[in-house]
Amino acid sequence: MAAPEGSPGPSPGPAPGAVAFESVEASLKAHLQGKDYDEVRRILYGRAYPELKISAEARQMAEKGGYEIQGYEISAQPEQLRAPRKVRVACVQNSIVLPTTAPIEEQKNAIHKKVGGMVEAAALAGANIVCLQETFMMPFAFCTRERLPWTEFAESAEYGPTIKYFSEIAARHGIVIISPILERDESKDDVIWNAAVVISHTGKVIGKSRKNHIPRVGDFNEVMRFHNGLE
Repeated sequence: MAAPEGSPGPSPGPAPGAVAFESVEASLKAHLQGKDYDEVRRILYGRAYPELKISAEARQMAEKGGYEIQGYEISAQPEQLRAPRKVRVACVQNSIVLPTTAPIEEQKNAIHKKVGGMVEAAALAGANIVCLQETFMMPFAFCTRERLPWTEFAESAEYGPTIKYFSEIAARHGIVIISPILERDESKDDVIWNAAVVISHTGKVIGKSRKNHIPRVGDFNEVMRFHNGLE
């Protein structure tokens, strides 16, 4: 059936023989070599960063979980009064697992399981500190006007289900985890904050930081869901 005049019509789909795009880094490695590869990476990332060797077990976990794992060495300028030391920091970026229409608890549990596996892989790769993304335990709902059901994802920064779940992982692997959540402060009339909780290598909460710069641009108004933080 022909598309109406002026309509874009059906999507043409991928070209014959096209290969699914994996990542910028994978594409660079596949199509560039030697000096060309080094120069393009320099333009994109600055100076060259040597790749770290990732353990086979961590790579197997990543392959099974359907995510990419990479590691790079970033050196700092030597100091005169302090001896250098190596700290491995892992940064995790994740997507949601279930549709946003699924029950809230099921959505959170699915994200916990997925991200928990990613943290485990980072620990196997030698990470000392694992940083999770902003409010990773929920869909990115801050571009909407509705408060519900999104504020139902909020929880305690001390004993909420997300903190309990990742405290156990931190203690088991002896790593520090930065766990950003939507915090519900029951001691202050259920005020909601955008908070980053610091979990020590023993599994104890040792601090938190509350986002104090809240975007207010048209409909993108995060203050509708949480307050400015000063901690």
